[in-house]
Amino acid sequence: MNILIAGGGTGGHLFPALAVAKSLIAISPDAHITFAGTARGIEARIVPKEGFDIRFIRSEGLVGKSIIKTAHSLLKLPLSFTDSYSILNELRPDLVIGVGGYSAGPVTMCAKMMGIPTMIHEQNIFPGLTNRILGKFVDTVAVSYHESIKYFPEGRTYLTGNPVRHEIVKGSRDRGMEIFSLAKDRFTIFVFGGSLGASSINKAVGEALTFLQPYRDRIQFLHQTGEKECSSMKEVYRASEFMGTVVPFAYEMADAYAVSDLVISRAGATTLSELTACGKAAILMPYPHAAANHQEINARKLWDLGAAQMLLDEELDGHSLAEMITQLIEDPDAIGMMERTSKSIGSTEASNKVVQLAMGLLKKKVRDQNYGIKAAAVPFED
Repeated sequence: MNILIAGGGTGGHLFPALAVAKSLIAISPDAHITFAGTARGIEARIVPKEGFDIRFIRSEGLVGKSIIKTAHSLLKLPLSFTDSYSILNELRPDLVIGVGGYSAGPVTMCAKMMGIPTMIHEQNIFPGLTNRILGKFVDTVAVSYHESIKYFPEGRTYLTGNPVRHEIVKGSRDRGMEIFSLAKDRFTIFVFGGSLGASSINKAVGEALTFLQPYRDRIQFLHQTGEKECSSMKEVYRASEFMGTVVPFAYEMADAYAVSDLVISRAGATTLSELTACGKAAILMPYPHAAANHQEINARKLWDLGAAQMLLDEELDGHSLAEMITQLIEDPDAIGMMERTSKSIGSTEASNKVVQLAMGLLKKKVRDQNYGIKAAAVPFED
């Protein structure tokens, strides 16, 4: 079994893909799984750490850019397809799975043109541009939310949920306290703005420390800042004399969730899937410039259910954030209610459902070959 997983750019696309890859390996240890992405995406450093091979294509996003940058990205499309064809011709995969992000488009579309079985997975309630286009052509579409089904072809679209790495729910609080140099007797707030960090969240947390001074001896922070602001945020915590561990990126996410009594984060689909799988109380701050405002749509779903609090970007400042943190510290029953609600809607079975769909496509390919059915395709080069 030879499978290529295409996409990435951010953790929101990559981590569900890794969950699927590991589930595939669990049922077929001899499977050969390769990732395709860009050299600048998070996949370039995370995928090798996870023990998988990766190939790179030259590709850039089209959404949310200036006219000049969009034109530059369009000019790269021929290179993206050239790179994609070269990778596909080298690996000759039995199946290509697109997981979103701009690198998924050329690879998955090229695979379809070459007669390779294809499927995609959409993480968000409102699908991204790449997947909305690919959905018209691929053999199978997997979606995380029931609300997404209407955007894809009937009969080829299946509700699976958003794959979560199985190890994400196996974190250890004691191990996490040791890894991140935290005190066991303090209320712990885990702050992260996605895999790249979030400047507005970093700024709001820094300002909130002024208003949280009465709680300085009761709380501590684990703060993933992103590379750019790690040093400056360390200085903020030193100056305010708050106990906190500041890291550019938390590779031990399972343990980071395990130590947290409250999470402050963006509202990407993968983040929300991990929060609910772990049953964590959270204050969600949707990224205001997300395509089609999908992060706010994601966050409102949890907020409506009572699984999280929410602060929109226009409401976000140090005072409002500190006020919300204070209310939750003083009301442990409210945190407990959020945790129970969050846990009740979480799932770790999505990756297995995506794998079942993938295996169905592989079996269909074998049947078609046995009966001599051949799709119109661009042939591989010998």
